[in-house]
Amino acid sequence: MPSAGTASRRAVQLVALLAMLVFFATQLVGALLPVVPLLIAASAAGLALDLYLQHRDPGLVAVLGKIRFDVMVRQLLRDMLVVIGLLRVHGDGSLGDYAPLFVGLVLFYATHLGCQAVALLVRRSRTLPFLTRNIDASGLDLTAAPPRLLARQHGRRLLRFAVPATAGLLATVGTEQALWGELGIGAALVLALGGAGYLATWLGRKKRIANDQQALEWLDRWLADYKPTVGMYFSGGTSSAYQANMWLSTLAALDGNPVIVLRERFMMQKIEATDVPIVCIPKVVHLMALEKSSLKMMIHPANSGKTSQVLRMPSIKHAFINHGESDKLSSCNPYSKAYDEIWVAGPAARERYQLADIGVDDRDVVEVGRPQLAPIQPYAGAPAADACTTVLYAPTWEGWDGEPGNTSVMLAGENIVRALLADPKVRLLYKPHPMTGSVDPRAGRANERIQAMIREANERRSGARPGAEAAAELAHRTAELDRLTTSAFRDSADDIERMLLQGTPEKGRAATVEAATAAWEEAYWASLPEWEHQIITGPRPALFACFNQADLLISDVSSVVSDYLISEKPYAVANTSGMAEEEFRANFPTVSAATILTPEATEVEELLAAVRDSSLDGLADARAELKVQLLGPSDPPSLVRFNAAALALAAEADARRERMEARASEIPPQRADETASV
Repeated sequence: MPSAGTASRRAVQLVALLAMLVFFATQLVGALLPVVPLLIAASAAGLALDLYLQHRDPGLVAVLGKIRFDVMVRQLLRDMLVVIGLLRVHGDGSLGDYAPLFVGLVLFYATHLGCQAVALLVRRSRTLPFLTRNIDASGLDLTAAPPRLLARQHGRRLLRFAVPATAGLLATVGTEQALWGELGIGAALVLALGGAGYLATWLGRKKRIANDQQALEWLDRWLADYKPTVGMYFSGGTSSAYQANMWLSTLAALDGNPVIVLRERFMMQKIEATDVPIVCIPKVVHLMALEKSSLKMMIHPANSGKTSQVLRMPSIKHAFINHGESDKLSSCNPYSKAYDEIWVAGPAARERYQLADIGVDDRDVVEVGRPQLAPIQPYAGAPAADACTTVLYAPTWEGWDGEPGNTSVMLAGENIVRALLADPKVRLLYKPHPMTGSVDPRAGRANERIQAMIREANERRSGARPGAEAAAELAHRTAELDRLTTSAFRDSADDIERMLLQGTPEKGRAATVEAATAAWEEAYWASLPEWEHQIITGPRPALFACFNQADLLISDVSSVVSDYLISEKPYAVANTSGMAEEEFRANFPTVSAATILTPEATEVEELLAAVRDSSLDGLADARAELKVQLLGPSDPPSLVRFNAAALALAAEADARRERMEARASEIPPQRADETASV
């Protein structure tokens, strides 16, 4: 069942669609009878509605295009009905004095199609086989993009340029003066011809960028000059960028020259601020440029269908690092066998692979810890008696397999939140997984109900609020962080213009961003009342920042639990799997030091008491032991172990290259020629 917001939007779309049909029908009646006022009013209203929808509801006009009723058809039909009405009102049905108007209208549409053809040529000429970021790409002769209205918005362009023509025709209908139509169509022709001519300048020498061959040669030169040694490969959907973003700081801290390799063009702007060079190579044929480079090894935070395309390069070693470890089957996917090594946080993951019996050789599993957990603060004891107990409820999403135990949102979420809200000394932070509801609509609806419960609970609470200076400080810190992490582009900017603007970053930008992020987080929490529940659905504050605020985590079987354990704070896991508690603990080792919540959430009251009184917390020692089991030892630090693993794998790549070169040198010249020909 759709949400109220979705249902309301669909109702508005339906009304707009019906209004458009009514206007066309009314225009037809006005043209055939003929009724001049009706024809003029319906024509003008239909054009105005179309212009409005192009701006406010492009999704609806896109749907109309799918049923072959696109903007070109609609505007052509609108103008033809006006011409029919004109002939019916002021003539005997023949063109007569109005022939120039008809010819001019035909020329206008022909010019529009010509402009569209030029726009297509310009877009193709400005589509390189790769994109870059944090790289000086001036050698590609990059230029600013043409106006978006001309290059990419043919529907809006047609409607806007057609306004003078339609207005002139309607004036002629009302006055019997062909001059108005001639002036209107002439103005529309000037706009269309001028737009096409201006757009064509991007095909000239001054604005034309490098062609594909020149660009690929430039990429080879850049790889040879930069000499990358370690890379991160990532491919995924629009909501999966967080899987790569969590590894950015780790990649930047490794010895050598790092590079990020992406496959989807849209992902370029979803990768967060980093100083590491980024290259997006969509086609596999161009991806092979990496095999000829100095790149020695790559880390992979996620599996994807395109991963196999880079694994075929034997000169590069590959390590699967995952984007988080949990007891789910996805953490020991059989696809892991395709990588040279599998890097895990601690002994528990190594054991998980062996128990899964999927063919992973234990010698290929390397324990490296979780370097990005360094910002998480350790447990500092129970909250003060006079302070609120901050509880972070961070459920995971429903997953692809339909297992009821994946997320607690549907079966237990409302009960958990209701029990927490019933305690007047609890401050709830609710941070659902960003993909909640993307597969199962029931999860999305439960998520909406939970948020409504939290908002209602806040209405029943009151207390002191931070002063205006706190809000001002947050606004200042937000503006500063946005300036550092968000690239501002004009509306007409395309991928090439973004490449031009996102060249070599300022020196020390990464450290500046880190400091600005810490300052923003401090200002964010300071701007909120200590008693007020919070719904956190955006990228800020990050999950780890919420960890540092929480006295207790409630979650599901997911990597959230593993990461939170670095703090050794109390945590609880919802069991919505249908298993008995003993079986649940046996099947999911990450919950062995957790309080288990049933779907009814009757354990919440006792759980809160244990959080507030350390003497009632009987799981502290178990959490300390499980932390080492899941995340490995704290000495040497995780980043040191991660870097050592990267250097070791790079050394293996070097050793293989040396062996291959040695073998090639041993082949007699004649044999080498025969091998090459084969």
